Amino acid sequence: MAPTISALVASTESGDRSAADALFTALYDELHVLAQRQLARRGSDLTLGVTTLLHEAYLDMAKREGAVFPDRGRFMAYAARVMRSLILDYVRDHRAQKRGGAFQITTLDEDAAPAPSTEPDLEGVGAALEKLTALDPSLAEVVDLKFFCGFSLAEIAEMRGVSERTIQRRWGKARIYLRSVLGDARSESLA
Repeated sequence: MAPTISALVASTESGDRSAADALFTALYDELHVLAQRQLARRGSDLTLGVTTLLHEAYLDMAKREGAVFPDRGRFMAYAARVMRSLILDYVRDHRAQKRGGAFQITTLDEDAAPAPSTEPDLEGVGAALEKLTALDPSLAEVVDLKFFCGFSLAEIAEMRGVSERTIQRRWGKARIYLRSVLGDARSESLA
């Protein structure tokens, strides 16, 4: 009989490396969907693949010592943070000046100027989310799960074992904080 997710979580918490690997394997399909959601929110300009993101996240998670996952929801939230971090690193690398990322074609003809980007400022959101994590980790976790992973508020409430109304309040508080840090124009994508 295969161990349950909660048994794998408990074994992982006690430091069993093989249990952590088994937990990742058991949740692979869910993590694959999570990676798809992460990349789908970024638009088509990212050349990072779902499987690549998932495997990079696994390698990153495997080398971290002392990570504790008391339940499935916290494991998924941790995986979401790792994936978000990897995506932000990927975006930064591709914008790096050494690769010509800062080079932009400009025009003097205002009518031919490109439209402003509708993509969210991932680096700005990431930095603001790190500040929010320092202030209130539970609010930051809701943002990770909702904005970066695409989970519904009901799904997040179920993962956390609280009412959907509690998650709605946390989401509202987090959005207010992020709007104050990012400004209204940059935070419209958090609707």
